[in-house]
Amino acid sequence: MKILIVGSGGRLGAALVREYQGKFDVTSFNHEQLDLANQNQTRDNLSPLEFDVLVNCAAMTNVDLCEQEIEQAFAINAEGPQLLARICRDKHAKMIHFSTDYVFDGEKREPYVETDAAKPISVYGESKRTGEKLVLQTQDRHLVLRVSWVFGPDRPSFIDAMIKRACEEEHIDAVADKFSTPTYTHDIAEMVSRFFDVDLPGGILHFANNGECSWQEYAQHALDCCHRLNIPLKAKIVGALKLADMKNWVARRPVYSVLSIANYAELTGVTPRSWRDAVSDYIERSYSKK
Repeated sequence: MKILIVGSGGRLGAALVREYQGKFDVTSFNHEQLDLANQNQTRDNLSPLEFDVLVNCAAMTNVDLCEQEIEQAFAINAEGPQLLARICRDKHAKMIHFSTDYVFDGEKREPYVETDAAKPISVYGESKRTGEKLVLQTQDRHLVLRVSWVFGPDRPSFIDAMIKRACEEEHIDAVADKFSTPTYTHDIAEMVSRFFDVDLPGGILHFANNGECSWQEYAQHALDCCHRLNIPLKAKIVGALKLADMKNWVARRPVYSVLSIANYAELTGVTPRSWRDAVSDYIERSYSKK
């Protein structure tokens, strides 16, 4: 099976390339090779290729920068995916497009299901929601996968920043009143390959590791894992911040954006492992040998 991965320079795209090489016939493009904001470049690069599935991991994910560069955010997160969807439709290929928990406003306070109304409260969320709609309008067999708080070894994320700070400082803190679910790129890669069969239906599907937490709980668990593995840290406890304390943030963030994985579990017969187990696995793989 021929798999095309767009956005291979990012945390998720790089993980997919690594996981799939040797298992599939993989072609990939990073941002320098293919800029979704440049539609002519995108057409020129992809039109000559043959592939069965295109996985789009490319996105403008800097939430605050999106507020300042609105046109660019929509070019990359909405218009670019629409073009990819059209190219896939014309080639009779399936598209798997990644989206985000930030399409929700965070007011629900229980896990969001796929049929819940998307109400973005930021330019980033709005651009990603528009991208979802444009992809599915182009071809209803395309698949939109919403994920949350993605972490992995290919590019530093929140968890890496907290471990780095804990190595350097005795007192660290994190937001304690914002909730979602950390999701490991290794687990995402395993999940996505289940949907490479182009006969499977499209639509929207949520995926995350199991459970939910605040950023403070997430960071505390990471530090606990490091201590258990005898990884030297200066900090042992993660203090609590409030979302309202984050005065330097430009964009609004949803307070609660946990994604329900019930549909995924029912569809595949597989329940993702807990976020705690996934984080422990990541830290053991990435930090215990350093």
